Amino acid sequence: MQNILPQQAGLTVGNVIYRYTAVKNIEDDMLVHVQNEDALGDGYIFRETDDWSGLEGNKIYKVIPVGAIPLERWGDGSIEVEGTGSVTDPSVIYTYQYDPCFDPQSDPTCPGYKIPYDPDLIPVVEFNDPLQDELVLAEMERQAAIEEEEEYERKMRIKKVKVDLEKMLGGINRGAMDGQAAAQEAALFAMNYIPVSYTSSLNGGVYTDMPMIPDSQIPKNKRGKRLGLAQQKLHEEMVTKQYDK
Repeated sequence: MQNILPQQAGLTVGNVIYRYTAVKNIEDDMLVHVQNEDALGDGYIFRETDDWSGLEGNKIYKVIPVGAIPLERWGDGSIEVEGTGSVTDPSVIYTYQYDPCFDPQSDPTCPGYKIPYDPDLIPVVEFNDPLQDELVLAEMERQAAIEEEEEYERKMRIKKVKVDLEKMLGGINRGAMDGQAAAQEAALFAMNYIPVSYTSSLNGGVYTDMPMIPDSQIPKNKRGKRLGLAQQKLHEEMVTKQYDK
């Protein structure tokens, strides 16, 4: 059996399954014994007998439950014929499983399990909740106060940066807003006062060439130049006043 079943501690055999073909005449008496010797004692650990007396030879297939017999008790197996006849094409199969409680100490739920220590020798450690310690509570309160102060200072720094940024961008924003307002006002004027015919499409056509104005020198406009300088000076004074605040 060492070459048939795994040699593992805790292995048990649950069923023996066998088949063969009995070859005989009807009038002959024949007994067939399928058996295993008891490796730890005398006799057989398993023996099943088929009586073929008065029967014609045929095939047979059987499944015999044997419980859970430990592997150590299974000795050599054999098929023995008693009487007149023979057996052909024999096959014997053993189903097995592992017994997890073969060693009772492998699991506390196994029968026979013993606690491997003396519970009376385990020291009792008193638990002290650190949150109830006065020194710990005082330190936690101090840390909370520090974190609160740091958070307040951080918010004030952010607020100051925002204010400085708004002052710096104030002039630029006001100039952009003035330009946007002027553009909106011009658009409103065009919608309300420009005749529709000015914006309507005209039919296409062919226009003949017109006489060109002869080249000539345009005199400088001194009055316009003075007006441009005055506007430039006024613009610079407005920008300077914005950054002097």
